[in-house]
Amino acid sequence: MKRSGLRPGFSFGRNRQDRHAGFKREYSFRKSWIAIAVVLVFDIIFLIPAYMTLQETVALWRAPEDLFSLVAALFTSFWLLGWSMAPLLITTILLVMLFGREEVRGRAGAVEIFLGLPFVGITVHYDAVQMRNLRVEHPVQKSGRAWRGSHVVFDYGDNTFAFGCEVEETDLAALQSSIEIATGVAIGRGEAVSVEEAEGVRPAEEVQSFKAAEETPLTLTGRAPVRAEKIGLASPSTLALIAANAVPLAGAIFWGWDLGAVMVLYWAESAIIGFFNLAKIIVIGRWKALFLGPFFLGHFGGFMAGHFLFLYTLFIEKPGSEESGSADLDDVMLLFVSLWPALAVLFLSHAYSFFANFLGR
Repeated sequence: MKRSGLRPGFSFGRNRQDRHAGFKREYSFRKSWIAIAVVLVFDIIFLIPAYMTLQETVALWRAPEDLFSLVAALFTSFWLLGWSMAPLLITTILLVMLFGREEVRGRAGAVEIFLGLPFVGITVHYDAVQMRNLRVEHPVQKSGRAWRGSHVVFDYGDNTFAFGCEVEETDLAALQSSIEIATGVAIGRGEAVSVEEAEGVRPAEEVQSFKAAEETPLTLTGRAPVRAEKIGLASPSTLALIAANAVPLAGAIFWGWDLGAVMVLYWAESAIIGFFNLAKIIVIGRWKALFLGPFFLGHFGGFMAGHFLFLYTLFIEKPGSEESGSADLDDVMLLFVSLWPALAVLFLSHAYSFFANFLGR
């Protein structure tokens, strides 16, 4: 592994006051009132339909009388959820432009840079040993860092990172000294070097241990799986899949489930798949799921609501009848109650696949 492949760590949450931090310096973001006015206009443009849809959604949820009104309430709710991600993101950007700040903290062996609002934001974690070439940069106009003005940059592997606004050259020596005292590490100069060049050749047994670790499969959590199940006819995954699909067959043969009931059942399986896809987004995306999760749920949920109305009208009711789309909600509930054995087995099958195959592998 090369030093040039280094990447800092990230965490999202409230701004914690580190008692062990021996050094802290705050920088307020520079304000461009023209840019703030433009973002504010866009925020208002996106908030107006969100507010109007919110009023409509509240009215629909007060007393859904039939299937059509329930689907309308669900559809507008999911639409509002998906649409709200845009004004939420724009409002966050606006707040950062108005009240955002940056904190540089140093503690034993590490440097942390917090970016965001006074109480919540993103913290970037750096290994102080790997930081090199601390310097002040003066960006050209219209460049990606022009908003910072004169700022501090440093090399970390092959990448260059920045912090601070309106930093003077005369402040650099004192800043570097404060960071080195707090971290106990002298900030290096020059190009990144490989681990082999810095530490010499590893002993043979250490190399073998390193290769064995590289060949060990890891899960999304970074730990080796407890087991690696072989997928065969007698494997739990296969048996669960067969059982999940055998129950609808038994329902059609022994319990009189017609085509409409089976279509609704597999619509419900799509909803179950969507639920576990949302769980996968949370596992993989972590803090990114705060945005990606509602965005997915808004689009997927809106589609599923309209899809159910279509299926129920086409396969449960008579197409073209006066009652089409206006089914009593008690009848809809009884339909799902009658399907509960298959729904339970399908949910357990996908749950097993999620934990054994997705997380376990």
